Amino acid sequence: MLEDLKKQVAAYALQADRMGLCKHRSGNFSIRDEETQLVCITPTGMDREEMSYHDIVVMTLDAEVVEAETGQRPTSESLMHLMAYKTRPDVHAIAHTHSKIATAFAVLNKPIPAVVYEIAALGCKEGYIPVAPYGRPGTPALAESIVEPLKISDVALMEKHGVIAVDSKELKEALLKASYVEEMAEIYLTTLTILGGKEPQAVPKSELQKWEYPKEIKLLQK
Repeated sequence: MLEDLKKQVAAYALQADRMGLCKHRSGNFSIRDEETQLVCITPTGMDREEMSYHDIVVMTLDAEVVEAETGQRPTSESLMHLMAYKTRPDVHAIAHTHSKIATAFAVLNKPIPAVVYEIAALGCKEGYIPVAPYGRPGTPALAESIVEPLKISDVALMEKHGVIAVDSKELKEALLKASYVEEMAEIYLTTLTILGGKEPQAVPKSELQKWEYPKEIKLLQK
């Protein structure tokens, strides 16, 4: 069932580990199938180097397991994924990571401002990466915590927890967004350090909203 999607989930979960965005079996990943509305999601507590696509669990949006080929249980944070899909019907893939610097800002409940223009690619409508309030992992409170942040952004820090990133097309892009969050957190931290803790000037929200692919790519004539 949904073999191609399960292979993608397993592959990108492993890639996240190898990129250093997740360690010690942390984080979780999923894809929603457009036709059936079923969700392929990583199992709980499994080493990504040992996991195969056969271990990926298939669920309904109402949290009913319809396939667990090797008897694995879905991630304990499945409700968070399902809530994200219900909140954002456009979303088809979710990456939840525990990258170090971004998580440090999540511990501080500190949104990441638009210190570089690339934040425009992360769907941050308000010009910053928001922080979802704390919710205990594995509970409905965690699922509820990401609702409001995902209404204004494709990415969010999760207080005292990690990062969530969503995409309307594929898991590859959701993982890329999660990677961008860590990169921007690193840039922000470095900038704060250079400035002795003083906040850097952020790219204005109005400027971020103006970005679009150029109508033509043409050298200026001198």
